Amino acid sequence: MRGPVPVEELVAGVRAGERRHVARAITLLESRRPDHREQARELLAAIADRTGGAVRVGISGVPGAGKSTFIDALGVRLVEQGHRVAVVAVDPTSRRTGGSILGDRTRMGRLAASDDAFVRPSPSGRHLGGVARATRESMLVLEAAGFDVVVVETVGVGQNEVAVSEMVDTFLLLTLARAGDQLQGIKRGILELADVIAVNKADGDGENPAKAAARELAGALRMVMPGPDVRRPPVLTCSALTGAGLDEVWQAVLEHRAYLEERHSLAERRARQQEDWMWALVDAELTDGVRAAPSVRAQRAAVEAAVRSGELSAVEGSARLLGLYAADLRATDSEG
Repeated sequence: MRGPVPVEELVAGVRAGERRHVARAITLLESRRPDHREQARELLAAIADRTGGAVRVGISGVPGAGKSTFIDALGVRLVEQGHRVAVVAVDPTSRRTGGSILGDRTRMGRLAASDDAFVRPSPSGRHLGGVARATRESMLVLEAAGFDVVVVETVGVGQNEVAVSEMVDTFLLLTLARAGDQLQGIKRGILELADVIAVNKADGDGENPAKAAARELAGALRMVMPGPDVRRPPVLTCSALTGAGLDEVWQAVLEHRAYLEERHSLAERRARQQEDWMWALVDAELTDGVRAAPSVRAQRAAVEAAVRSGELSAVEGSARLLGLYAADLRATDSEG
C-alpha cells in the first residue's frame, strides 16, 4: 500500500462511498501482512452495520461465453435503472508479480467509466483461501459504500466457482450454443451450483442455435435434477451485444432471491456462508502460521526438495512440516 491510511479515515471514506477510499480499503484487505490483517479486522468491524443489503450475484461460464461483455452490458443497464453496481472479478494471479492478469476494467469499459459503478480485479492467489478471503471481504466494503448490486465474476468453470457460489445469493451460469455439444464443457457439479442459466450470444445467426441449446439444457436439467418438488434453474437466452433478454435474466435473478426470501432461506444461506467463512479464515490463518514458523522457514526448502525428488512422500513432507510447527509452538509456550 502507498503509505498508511488510518483505519478511521478508511472507514469514514468507505461509508461516504468515496471511490479512492474504497479502493484503498480493498487493497488493505488483500494484503497478507499481519499488521494489515489486524487493520482489516478493525475496518470490517466498523462497517458491519452497513453490510448485507446488496443483491449478491456470482457469474461464471464456459470459456468464450462472453462473461465480461455480459456483465458490462447488464451492469450499464442496471445503472440506468438507478442501481449502483460493483464488480469483483476473480483473476488468476501472476506468479511473477502476485498481481491480477486479466485487467477486467479494460473488458468492462462502459461500466467502469460510470460514477455509479466500481470494477475491481481480485487476484485469486495460489490457494483457494485467498479467493474466499479477499473476495468476501471486498464484497462487504462495497456494500458498506452503498453499492446495492455486487457481482463476482470468475474466470472459468472449476474450483473457484465452488468458492464463489458459497458467498453469493444467486449463482448465474453463462453458456453458449455449440452445435449440440454445448454440454461437453459443463460438468454436472457446476449445473448443480447454478441458480439461473443463460445462453449468451443469442443474436443474428446465433439466435436459433441459442434457443435450441436452451431447450436441450433444460431437458438435461430434468435428468440431472429429477423430481416434482426440485427447483431447477431457469434456462434463458440473451445477447450481451444487442441487450435482448438481459432484463429477463435479471428478473430471474430477482425471482430466485424472492424464492429464497419466501422460504426464509436467504438468511439461512448467508448464516451458513458466515460459518463456512469462519472456518476458511481459520484454515488460511493456520496455513500462514505454519509457513511463518521459524523452524518451518529454516527447513522448508529442504523438505520441498525432498518431496520433489521422491525422497519423501507428500504425506511424510506435510507431517515433517507440521511437526516443526508444533515444536515451535511448544517452545513458545515454555518460554511464556
